[in-house]
Formats: sequence, structure tokens, C-alpha cells
Amino acid sequence: MGKNRDGRRTGAAQTEKDQPAAAFPWATLLWPLLVASTLLAYLPALNGALLWDDNMHVTRPELRSLHGLWRIWFDLPATQQYYPLLHSAFWLEHRMWGDSVLGYHLINVALHAASACLLVIILRRLSVPGAWLAGFVFALHPVCAEAVAWVSEQKSTLSGFFYLASALTYLIFDRKRRKPLYFLALALFVLALMSKTVTATLPAALLLVFWWKRGRLEWRRDVLPLAPWLIIGVCAGLFTAWVESTPRLIGAQGSQYALTFLQRLLLAGRVPWFYAWKALWPANLMFVYPHWKIDSGEASQYVFPIALVALAIILGLLARKIRGPLAAFLFFVGTLFPALGFLNVYPFRYSYVADHFQYLALPGIIVPVCAGLTLLARRTRIGSNPIIALAAAALLATTLGAATYRQSAIYRDYETLFRNALAHNPESSFLHSNLGVILMSSGRETEAAAEFQAAVRLTPDDPDYRVNHGLALAQTQDGLAGAVSEYQTALRIAPHLATAHLNLGLAYSSIPGRMQDAIAEYQKAILESRAARQGEAEMWQAHFNLGLAYGQLPGREADAVAEERIALGMKPDSPLVHFQFGNILQKTGRLDDAIAEYRTSIALDPDVPEVHYELAYALAQIPGRVPEAIAECRRMLILKPRDGPGIQLMAALTGFQAGRGR
Repeated sequence: MGKNRDGRRTGAAQTEKDQPAAAFPWATLLWPLLVASTLLAYLPALNGALLWDDNMHVTRPELRSLHGLWRIWFDLPATQQYYPLLHSAFWLEHRMWGDSVLGYHLINVALHAASACLLVIILRRLSVPGAWLAGFVFALHPVCAEAVAWVSEQKSTLSGFFYLASALTYLIFDRKRRKPLYFLALALFVLALMSKTVTATLPAALLLVFWWKRGRLEWRRDVLPLAPWLIIGVCAGLFTAWVESTPRLIGAQGSQYALTFLQRLLLAGRVPWFYAWKALWPANLMFVYPHWKIDSGEASQYVFPIALVALAIILGLLARKIRGPLAAFLFFVGTLFPALGFLNVYPFRYSYVADHFQYLALPGIIVPVCAGLTLLARRTRIGSNPIIALAAAALLATTLGAATYRQSAIYRDYETLFRNALAHNPESSFLHSNLGVILMSSGRETEAAAEFQAAVRLTPDDPDYRVNHGLALAQTQDGLAGAVSEYQTALRIAPHLATAHLNLGLAYSSIPGRMQDAIAEYQKAILESRAARQGEAEMWQAHFNLGLAYGQLPGREADAVAEERIALGMKPDSPLVHFQFGNILQKTGRLDDAIAEYRTSIALDPDVPEVHYELAYALAQIPGRVPEAIAECRRMLILKPRDGPGIQLMAALTGFQAGRGR
């Protein structure tokens, strides 16, 4: 021990009272607060229904077995997109909680909260100011609502988690240079790619971080270890681009995607500005944004790419003194590259932008803004007063959280989501058509017809909208003639459209004297389906309806049986096909075969009274089986107590049974 200038002893002899108080571990509170605030912001979405293409992501019945899991990995058309890890996660989740939507939403929120935590850890490791603020802003930013509140977008939250986990692991490897860390980071990167291939930009992002930190890149230390990552990422991206454009898989091709290279440059120059503005001012967010018209002959559209290049040049000049802004800019634009328009993706048919496209790129805006605000606060009175600084950060987080709470509420159900989008984007024919589909499914045909009519008015040359309008009209009073007109118009636009032929055949079958025309249309639907290589399984309804049509014509019973057998081969789990096949068999006197079909139909769906009635009627025609017929008739009357034919049949059967008893 020694003495200081005042003669007091120093060193270990200091009392506990003289020692400075230990700093309070705020992080112990901030971690759970970050997770809890994320959960609170997404409370309205937790019981949200399945939307749009969720039924194609949540594991379908034919994929729920172990063989289905094998198909997820090795059968490309088995899933909506070839992201095998994502669909394996859905497969496992369905085994855990079935069709309960709460589980899927909780997983999405948990993954998003975990990604926000990883972002904080990465930024603190890189000594970026405002790491906690950036983490809270990312967790609570309403632009993320689409990725978190929509079940299908587990592809974004799952891939984002693996992306950030891989980045963090590689940053640790970069300091310690231990091979196990390298291979762990690489494995996490591959998992990210198998969840969503937009994560292919990670190795470029890591190189950008190293350049920002060190001012230069070394070949052996920085570039060479990430070279295999770059190759894997490019291959994964090209494979996904092929899947997106292949007709039998996703089919992102055709007139909706026909952009020249100059138009794609104009689009790529406009997209980053859109996303940057939504990140800085997240107002008027919508599920489907207006579909921009990219016109290379319009001078004003060149402003966006020119301004983007000018900004890059300015930031490049500033990088001699401060590299951060240029690094953030390049990260933001580079991470957005898969969605800039150079590659076709399916959603481009109705909008070139979507909130979930910028989920990974968002930190490129959030981090520099939060870092700048933190540095500014440190140089002002706010920084010298922690209470004011904390209050300002809490106000920002609360404002964003409230906006996310409102935004996530629109994902409650399909109709709410699309009506909200239409309120912001009323000129979208896509939105009108999809809202019409939902209204049709709930039995609101008149409302659906109005929505389909709006879609046709906005996009008169789209044959699918014409077919949908016809379907709705056919279900309304006196709407059959209008339905026929719409189907015929659709076929003038697209003569080989199988669904138009199918539905025109259905319409003709309801018009007296047009059954032969109906048969001709069903046959065309089958031929066009084969020509388009959709496979006969896609058109089981054409065979089914063709069999019904043959069954109404004298002497065509054998043809009817043949068509129904084909339909059953395609759709063996359809109670309707078994029921109608039974009716045809009963009509031809093959009662035992008809009874077998009725029983199969009942096994698949026991709550259809008409099937029980026909089964009872068939049984009643066979000596000694009246008791069975009475039992089926009784089941029918439980389901439909006031059914006149059922009551009459029961009376006849019980009377017959009583007469035999005497």
C-alpha cells in the first residue's frame, strides 16, 4: 500500500463505503423487455386466421406423413416453394398443434424477437452506438408486421433468425479463427438458405462489415474464407429464380413480367427509395401496393435511379473520412437485390413491392439512424440526462409499437386484410378478385359478383377475372346468361383456358336442351388440361361432371360409369364423387356396388343427409335389408328432420316392416 498526496492510504485497505457503486445491470431488464414488448405489439395477430396462400404453406394432408416429409425435401412440386427447412418446420409444427393458428403465430413472434436480440448482440460486438435502440426499433417497426403476422412469412422470420445467427457466429470466428466456429456459421447460413434464399446476400454483407471496420479487405483473412459462401449463395439464388419461372412450379413468366432491361433498371432505381421511405415514415402500409407502370419513355421515372447513383457517389466521397453511411447504403441496397426487379418473383404480377421484401434489409436504415440519434444525444443535453434519453427512446419505441399493434390487427382474417388493402389501393383488380373469392366461399354471391365485376372493369383482358365473375353470376338469381357470356369472353381472350371450358360446361348443363354442348365443353377442358401438362389430376371435376352429363342421357350409362371411375382415381377421398358414382350405379341396377359407394361416401363425410337417403332407398330394394334401410333413413332424419321425401320413405319402410310382422 502507498499514500496519496493527502497522506491517505490507498489500495486494498479502502473500505466498501469508499468503493464506487457497481453499475446496475440494465441488460437483465432490457432482454425480457424486448421480448415482452414484441409479444405485446403482435397480440392482435395471435388468433389471426389463415390467409391467402397459408393453406399452401401449413402442411397439407398428403404431406403430413413421414413420406410427406421425404417429399418436402425431394419432390419439387410438393410444396408452394422449394424451401425444405421452412416446410419441415411447418411439418413439425403441425404435428405439435395441428391446425391451431395460435402456435404458428407464436413461433413467428418468437423468431422475430430472437432476431431483434441477435441484432443487438451483433451491434454491441461491433461497438455500434445505439445497439439497444436499434434492436427495439427493429422489433417494433410496423413494416415488419407483414412478415411476422402472416403465417406464410415464417419464411422471413425463420431465415432471418438463421441469417443473423450465422452472421454473429462468423464475427466470433473472425476474431478467434477457430474452424468449428467457421463450420457452425456456414451450417447456419445453409439453414437460412433452405428457409428463404434472399439470405444469399449474407457473405457480401459480412465483407461489407469488415471493410467498414478495417478500411480494407484482405484476401486471405476476409475474402477467401467467404468465397465458398458466395458460390453457395449464388447457386441457391439461381436455383430459386429457375423455380420461380418454371410454369409447372410457380410460373413467374408471361406478360405480367415482360420488362425490358431498361425498365428493370428503372424499377431497380425506384424500389430502394420506396423501402427507405417506408422505413423512415411507416404510414399507409398495405398488404398489396399499387402496381407501378414502368415506362422508359417517361422522363420523370429516370429521377429515381439517377438520384440513387448520385447518393452512392456522394457517400463514396464521404467514405474517405467516414465509411459508415456508405456501408449502410450498400447493405440496404445489396440486401434488397433479389427484390429489385432483375429477377422475376411471383408477386410482381400484382405489385413490385411488399413490406416483407425488406425484412432483412431494414437494419440498413434502422442501424445508422439509431446510431446517429445516439451520437447526437451524447453531444447535447439529452445525453447528459439519462432520464430524458430513456424517455425519448421509450417514446419512439412506444409509437412504433402502437403502429405495429394496429397494423398486425388487419391480419385477423382474410376479409379484414383485403378490405383494408382496398381502402388504400381501390384500383387493384387483384384485391377485388381475391375479396370476391372470399365472399363466394362464405355464400355471399351477390357481393362477390360486385367485386369480380370491379376486377373485370379494371382489367378487362384478364380471363381469370372473367371466369370468377361468371362463377358468382351463376349462383345469383337470373345470372346464368351473364355467366355464360363471361365464360365465352374469357375463351375469346384465352381459347385454351381449361377452367373456362369447365365452367361453361357447368352453365350449359343447367340450361334445358344444352347437355350436348355441356359435354363438348367438358371434353375440351380435359384436352386443354392435358395439352397444358397440368395433369389429369388437376381436372377431376371435368371427368366428374362429364360422367354426370352422360348419366342424364339415355344409353350413355357405360360412358358415365367410365368417367366417374376416372374421377375417383383422381379424387379417391371425395365423398361427393363416391355419392354421385353410387347414384349412377343404382340407376343401372348395380345395387350392391352403389351401396358400397354410398358407404364409402358416408365414411368420408357422415353428415350429408342425401347420402343416407339414397343408401336407404338402395337397401330397401334388396330383400331382407329393410331393417338396414330403416336405420339409414333414421340417421337421415336426425340430420334433416323435416325432409319430406325422407319422412315418406320412413313411413313406407316402417309400414312395410309392420306388414311383414303381421
